[in-house]
Amino acid sequence: MNRRIAAFFLPAPDSLAGAAFRHGKSPWVHAVHLLWSFWLFVTPLWSSEGWNTRWLVCTLVSYPVFLLLYYQSVVAPRSMARGYALAMVLLSMVLVPWYPSGLTYFVYGCVMLRVCRMRFYSYLAWLTVLNATLLLETLLLQYPWQAIFTIPVTSFIVGIVINAERANEEKDAQLQLSHDEVRRLAATAERERIGRDLHDLLGHTLSLITLKLELSRKLFDRDSEAARREIEDAEKVARHALAEVRSAVTGIRTADLAAELASARLLLASSMVHLDYGSPPALPGEIERGLSLVLREAATNIARHAAASRARIEWVHEHARMCMQVSDNGRGGIDGDGNGLSGMRERVRALGGTLTIDSPRGRGTCLKVIVPVPTLRLVETSSAFTDATPRDHAATASEQPAA
Repeated sequence: MNRRIAAFFLPAPDSLAGAAFRHGKSPWVHAVHLLWSFWLFVTPLWSSEGWNTRWLVCTLVSYPVFLLLYYQSVVAPRSMARGYALAMVLLSMVLVPWYPSGLTYFVYGCVMLRVCRMRFYSYLAWLTVLNATLLLETLLLQYPWQAIFTIPVTSFIVGIVINAERANEEKDAQLQLSHDEVRRLAATAERERIGRDLHDLLGHTLSLITLKLELSRKLFDRDSEAARREIEDAEKVARHALAEVRSAVTGIRTADLAAELASARLLLASSMVHLDYGSPPALPGEIERGLSLVLREAATNIARHAAASRARIEWVHEHARMCMQVSDNGRGGIDGDGNGLSGMRERVRALGGTLTIDSPRGRGTCLKVIVPVPTLRLVETSSAFTDATPRDHAATASEQPAA
């Protein structure tokens, strides 16, 4: 019995509270909307009867019921939330003949009806039917015209605003899914490319080495000099294969950053932001992973907060240091370490680098990351930019062979 009661009050995964928890917010963030219920206690100011005994009794009886219904509309599965929202509307209509303050419950019911997954026009239809019913009831009860028209207008305006907020939240969720899908597809394509490269690089080479070693074994007793030459040839082929594998590994390391750039372009394009960027440089794996995470967070901030139309990513190598610069033409005005900036600073600090932000209000934001890079592992690339997709750029390799 106790478990059933506890389960009744726990947030369901498919609920407003559950969705807030998944996005890193407090599951009770929606409790702040209860502040609007203060109208329940202010309404008697416009009544000739004021705060009389009937108002007090109706409030003491109905307000706890309203709080329970509101709580359940937040923590219950979305398929059941409609029932709790309609229950708030019904509670208001039942109390209207004796309790004008109960009209507040009607507004809450109309707003919470949007918790259910329904199309905008379906929601408008529900609002129209419910408000028409309330309008008819208040006309029959000869309510003042201010109350008759104020409540429907309020419920429509607040309902449409909440609908827009929910639509934006759903869009953010879809963008996150698209972002994750791009990274998954990029990872799959990269694994396939690695498999093809390894097959092309090592398949023929290992077969050749095997044949030469077999030949040297057969020649060892008859012609040791010829056997020695075959072994030397096999050694040369093996060294050549090792050099090709190292070159392929450099390309593999670049792929993570390239995939993150492609994902950022898709994310920003869905927010109507045009991204210019150059080909990413080849970097040591640890540095590349750190910069990829910083780039992901920076692109997300531009999409959600910058209100920009253009963004740009630059790569500059100078004196054994790599500089990644992410800029936009948005609203600027970033103050403090909000929007994930503290996490980015920690990642850059772990790489031994620095992160600086220049964000004058109304003039966009420029985020600059500088990290030290071992000279032997760095391949300089061109910093030319693309309009929509990365183009081929001339690259100068400065990698020295390993000992």
